[in-house]
Amino acid sequence: MRDYRDIIIKPVVTEKSMNLLVDNKYTFIVDRKANKTEIKNAIENIFNVKVDSVHTLNVKGKPKRMGRFEGITPTRKKAIVTLKPGQKIRLFEGM
Repeated sequence: MRDYRDIIIKPVVTEKSMNLLVDNKYTFIVDRKANKTEIKNAIENIFNVKVDSVHTLNVKGKPKRMGRFEGITPTRKKAIVTLKPGQKIRLFEGM
């Protein structure tokens, strides 16, 4: 079994994800091989909260250029986690 901290990579702090906090939804970048059950267990164990639902989406990398060099940004997986009413993650409170 993988460590929970290997599944959750980092939180997403954007204007859109901050607007979702009103609905008790938190956004994270997660491991591309993680499924919804693993993500739910990782969030519950790391932050000591109860998860209501998990929605995942794969974000395809975009082509980028830097001068004459071309490449693409990495493909990643995002998870939007909805917590049960009354639950909060302290990591996001000051934002």
